[in-house]
Formats: sequence, structure tokens, C-alpha cells
Amino acid sequence: MTNRTLYLRLLGYVRPHWRVFAAALLTMVAVAATEPVLPALMKPMLDGSFVDKDPAVIRWIPFALVALFVVRGLAMFASGYTMAWVGHRVVMDLRRAMFDKLITQPSDFYDHATKGRLVASAAYNVTQVTDSATTVLTALVRDTLSIVGLVGWLFWLNWKLSLVTLAILPPALWVFRVASRRLRHTSREIQRNLGDITHVLEESIAGHKIIKVFGGQDYERGRFGEASGRARRFAMKQTAASQAHGPILQLLAALALAVIVYMATLQATANETTVGGFVSYMVAMLMLSAPLKRLSGVTVSLQRGLAAAEEVFALIDRPGEQDSGTLDIGRAQGALRFDGVALTYSGKWRPALAGVDLTVAAGETVALVGASGSGKTSLVNLLPRFYTPSAGRILLDGTDIRDIRLACLRANLALVSQEITLFNDSVAANIAYGHQGEADEARLRQAAEAALAWDFIRELPEGLATTVGENGVRLSGGQRQRLAIARALFKDAPILILDEATSALDTESERLIQAALENLMRGRTTLVIAHRLSTIERADRIVVMDRGRIVEQGRHADLMAANGVYARLHALQFGDAAGQEA
Repeated sequence: MTNRTLYLRLLGYVRPHWRVFAAALLTMVAVAATEPVLPALMKPMLDGSFVDKDPAVIRWIPFALVALFVVRGLAMFASGYTMAWVGHRVVMDLRRAMFDKLITQPSDFYDHATKGRLVASAAYNVTQVTDSATTVLTALVRDTLSIVGLVGWLFWLNWKLSLVTLAILPPALWVFRVASRRLRHTSREIQRNLGDITHVLEESIAGHKIIKVFGGQDYERGRFGEASGRARRFAMKQTAASQAHGPILQLLAALALAVIVYMATLQATANETTVGGFVSYMVAMLMLSAPLKRLSGVTVSLQRGLAAAEEVFALIDRPGEQDSGTLDIGRAQGALRFDGVALTYSGKWRPALAGVDLTVAAGETVALVGASGSGKTSLVNLLPRFYTPSAGRILLDGTDIRDIRLACLRANLALVSQEITLFNDSVAANIAYGHQGEADEARLRQAAEAALAWDFIRELPEGLATTVGENGVRLSGGQRQRLAIARALFKDAPILILDEATSALDTESERLIQAALENLMRGRTTLVIAHRLSTIERADRIVVMDRGRIVEQGRHADLMAANGVYARLHALQFGDAAGQEA
């Protein structure tokens, strides 16, 4: 996007707050209007008081000076406060828009995105946009009007001298243009590099145990040092560009001022100007330097903000999950059919699934087994439409899931996986997640008891109100798993997906979890992914997958008797003699 397009779009976020914004502009105009008043008072003060000794002028000049600064102070406070209010509202609105996009992105977006860069964009880059949307606008409006007023006064006093002032504009604009290009590039690189720094920090914090055990401190120091070094280099390039163009502009202004002083001296010698007129002119000239300096400094904030806006709008403009469904099927019975389903992930050449045909009756428990990479998780990830099949279709109660609204489809699903996700909130909020409005204590306790979690919950310091910490860090692995099962029980969905729900637990925890899972699976259509074959021997049907295809299916005893792939997998885990002989 061009600078103009970006800026107009940023101002679009200011539009809902136009009343406060208009008040800010009006107070900025008031501040700018007071700027040329001070040099204008210099002429009558000097000529009327010190030269002509007019008593009327001597009386009203002090009151005029006090009134000027009272009005100016009030206007400056009002403009600063109202513009800051608008700026913070814009940041809040942009963050909300970014967050809305983040939580509606398809799964393949997160497969390729860098979490650190996303966090940096939402937490840091968006604040830089405020400088473009509000702070820069403040300088542009107030300082531009101040410059216009002061230059107008200069021309009114002495147009000949003022023509010299205009002569510095062309070279000043050229310096401004060159600096803007440089600052835009360095600002963009700094913001990208901040994402790299955040990414390294997050990985190091999350993996601190691995770093310590495997002695990775030096390696991580090197990664962080490299990212920090790049940030420093680009920051210094930005500093060089921002610091260089200011002195250049001041040098141009100094040359113009020297010429003006020389010409004014000649005019005074020829009695073409008064002492008051000359002092008034010089004060106005000196007062011009402050708004000119602020305007030259605006370049840094403007280019930093526009570079941040590119990142922010790149996320906001990303399309969310495609929801082509229009049907609301209510509570499903749970009959599933995978019809010629194929899937190839973005950027991959090898298909994860190749022509899978599978029918699951309502209330049936089907276990998916196979070596890592055989396509088990890929198959169940298609059911909530985390990914879209490359070919084929999936039917729920005879309806293509693409025709069902996403919210309706997912309302019929519950998920318990090996990688438990808990939020830094209370136990109750985690169990009733997504349905907090329905979280009465009796229902929460019922779900917790069915998940065999109530015994440990009531021993927590605040019971259901106890905060579990980041991703449940204050709980054991088995406790976290039982909370996830309680969450699925609380939702009471007709279809259940269990993805390696017991693989990382000790024997005692696994026994408790298995008993809780039996409570959860009762009366539901269940797809179970398991590496521990002992946990799925009682499944209604076991489906064996290999390289994205179904190679066997049947009950445990039948598959063992067939002495095929399942029997070999069983032999590898249990040392089954018959399987080994096969």
C-alpha cells in the first residue's frame, strides 16, 4: 500500500471517535493561533513602551501577555489529552481487529506463522501506528498552522526579508524525501527483527528445562545475540538517518537567518524598519525553528508508524476460515462417513491421506492405529474442518460437513488430546470453557466427578475457583488430563475425538484416565487415536492406517487372528510370540 492509502486507512479508525477528534483539532488550531501573537506583541511593546513611552500600551501589554499564555496553556492541555484519548482508542480498536483475525485463522496459518512475530505485531507494532494516526497528525496540524501564522506575520512585517525564508523550502523538501525513504526501510526491518527477538525469547522461556539439561545456554545466547545485534544495527541506521537530516535543515535555516540579519541591518540603516519591527521579526523567525524542528522529527514517527501499519493491516486483511456452510443441524446423532478423502498439506508433495473410505455408526467407538505419519491425526483433523480435504467428502448424519455452519459443526464435537491446553484461569472456567454462562456448581461437579477429578479439585486451596496457572502448570499431568476430560463431559457433544489421551501418563494415572474416558465415551461416537494398543483392545472397531491409507480394520481378536499389520504392531509393543513369528 502507498503512504497515502495507509494513512487514509488509519484515519478510518479515527472516524468513530470524530467528535473527540474534532475537539482535538479545534484546540490545536487555538494553540497554533496563539503562536504568532507573541511576536506580534513585541512590536507595540517595544515601540510603544520603550520608544514612544505610551502609558496605555504600558498598562495593557502585561495583561495581554498573561492572557495569551493562559489561553495557550489550556488549549495545549486540551489538545494533548483529547488526541491521546483518540490514539489509545485507535490502538485498542486495532488490537481487537487483529485478535479477531488471529482466532479465526485456519490451522495452516499457524503451521507456517512465527508466534513471536505475531505477538510483537499485536503488542508492539500496533502502538507505533498511534504515532501516525494521532501524534503525527497533531504535529502536522498544529505546527503547520503555526508556521503559516508566523510566516504570514513575517510577510506582513517585511515581505522582502520573507522571500529569503522561502528560498530554503526546495532543498529542505529534498532532504525530507531522502530521509523518509531511509527511515521507512529501517523501521520495517526493526519491527520484523523485533518478532525474531520475541520468538527466541518465547522458545527459551518455554524450553528452559531442555536448555539446562542439554547445555544449550551458549547456543541460545548466540541466537539471541544475533537477533539483538541485527536490531542494534538497524536501530543505528535509523538513528543516523533521523539525526542527520535535522542538522542539515538547521544549517539551511541558519544560512537564511544570516542573510536576513544582514538585509535587516541595511534596512535599519536606511530607516526602513523600527526597533520593534526588527525584534518582532527576529522573534517570529526564532519561533519558526521549534515547529520546523518538530515537523522534521515527524518523519521518524511517521515512517515507523507506516511500517508498523503495513504489518498490522497485513494481518487484518488476511481472510479467516472459510465457512461456506448454511445448515444448522442442531444436535447430531453422530453417524460419520469418510468418502474417498485425500489430503495434501500446503507446501508438501507427499499426500497425508490418499483415498480414505470409512463409515462410523452413531455411538460406535473406532480406534485409529498405525505408525507415526500414517495419517491418523490428519484424518480426525478434517472432522472439525481444521483443514479442507484435497479430494472426497465427509458426511455427518448424511450431510456434507462443508454444508454445515462451522459453529454448528464444532458444537457437536469434543476433543481430548495428549497436548492438554488449559488457560490461566480458574478450574471452573477451564471445565466450562466456551459455556461459562451455563457453569452452575452442580453441573461442574457432575462433570468433574465423571472425570474422576473431583477428589483433587476439592483439595485445592479454593476448590473450583483455584487458578491453574499458565497451561495448568500448578497441576500434575494426570490432573490436567482429567480436567480436559471434564471439559469434554461438560460440553456433552455427541462426537468425541481422543488423540493420544493417555500416552504420556504413568500407570496409576493411566488407570484413572482410562476409567474417566469410559465414562466420557459412553453413548458417544468416538474416534480414538492411540499408540498404546492395550487401551483400545475393547474398541468396537480398530482401523489400521499406513501411509495415508486404511490397510486393515476389525475387532482386536479378528485382527490378531489375521496376523497382519496390526498383529505386527502388537508384537512390537508386547513381544507377542505369534506376532513375531509372522
